[in-house]
Amino acid sequence: MSDAVVLYELDEKVSVITLNRPQKLNSMNEELKHGLLDAFARADADPATSVVLLRAEGRSFCAGYDISPKDPAQTAWRTDPIKAHRYLSGDLALEMVPWNMKKPVIASVQGHVLGGGCELVMLCDLTIAAEDATFGEPEVRFSAVGPAIVMPAIIGYKRARELLYFGDTINASTALSYGMVNRVVPRAELKSASLKFAKRLSLISPEALYATKLAINRGADAAGFSQRLNAGLDVVAPLYATKTELGVKFREIIEQEGVPAAVKWRTAQFKT
Repeated sequence: MSDAVVLYELDEKVSVITLNRPQKLNSMNEELKHGLLDAFARADADPATSVVLLRAEGRSFCAGYDISPKDPAQTAWRTDPIKAHRYLSGDLALEMVPWNMKKPVIASVQGHVLGGGCELVMLCDLTIAAEDATFGEPEVRFSAVGPAIVMPAIIGYKRARELLYFGDTINASTALSYGMVNRVVPRAELKSASLKFAKRLSLISPEALYATKLAINRGADAAGFSQRLNAGLDVVAPLYATKTELGVKFREIIEQEGVPAAVKWRTAQFKT
């Protein structure tokens, strides 16, 4: 296995992009984000393929953005609302890439599909989930909100409000019933089932796929889809530069004991 945190390969007419940071649950650090942007650009420009399959190594697809302790210079954006908006604009742009690509992007997910990872998957064209997949955006519990407020457009306002307000997670079968994923398969069959699905889609002519995706996206944008996400970013970005009691405590635990301890501390309060 390569040391690269994002892998790219061809399988007939399918571009396969693989997140390859399994020891960190494929959480998105700067290296992975840049690698993913490069892989998306390569896949969309590749004349040999017409479909993109996004998958991940390890037990989880993506646990979200990497919030482990960093050099203070790397987190200076949290000290100012304007800097926070600029920084999060980059994350939103990354998450929007599958939506804006010419080719359809199929997400193949397992384990944790959380935070930015969940948002990225919702902005892919199609999603196949393993039975063990868990979806959610828990950031609100830590006084943060994901940059892409896309969930209401995917599953509706009532369901999205509950998940986004509480930070709860849902399993794959619930995600299927909510319309967040297209299919659920046994974990052992995820890789083969996803590739088979992608290859079946690649039987459609690239021109027809391009035109169909563009028509759907144009209709969504005419109804305000992209504006919805940008407006959401404008509202939530200043929160990252705001000190709240829970947010400060959460980050103190991260600095002293690590991310798992901080998540465990906060999650325990919701099990009563």
